[in-house]
Amino acid sequence: MREDFTLPAAVQGMVSKALQIGSRVEPFSKESHEKAPRIRDARVVHSVCPYCAVGCGLNVYVKDGKVIDIEGNSASPINHGTLCPKGSATFQYTVNPDRLTQVLYRAPYSDHWEVKSLDWAMEQIAQRVKQTRDETFVERLPDGREVNHTQGIASLGGATLDVEENYLIRLYTRVILLLGRIDDNAVLMSTKY
Repeated sequence: MREDFTLPAAVQGMVSKALQIGSRVEPFSKESHEKAPRIRDARVVHSVCPYCAVGCGLNVYVKDGKVIDIEGNSASPINHGTLCPKGSATFQYTVNPDRLTQVLYRAPYSDHWEVKSLDWAMEQIAQRVKQTRDETFVERLPDGREVNHTQGIASLGGATLDVEENYLIRLYTRVILLLGRIDDNAVLMSTKY
């Protein structure tokens, strides 16, 4: 049978003091207390990942009018805060210093790009769409059937467009431009127009 063994009082005191080393010291430095997350005081804007048709939710953190971080939205029923590699890189291409932020135009047969205004570019697009539509518009087929459409322009929507955007694009291209070739790569919606 084992007898109870106790250390002498002096040894017990030394062991007790040795066990307390570091236990009364704050584990954080002064600098650690002063640090704050970069998203503190940032406004959260909920968005959707622009890559595929899955529609993963994003939290975009904005401070002083600038995007400072983008992460998956944990409240999203689609991705529950997780993102694929492309979605995870959304912040990098959003704030990339090499990202084009102005209209560049290269004239036919030119060897260099010219900086143009957005208004100029939009006017050029509108004029060229109108010209192409007028030049390729077909009122009637050779057999006499009325069709009223153009075959010179086509529309292909993207999978990242939501249902409403696809509806408006299809409505615009079918009713206003009278296009005959309209599709979107995810076939997200259909319309009677």
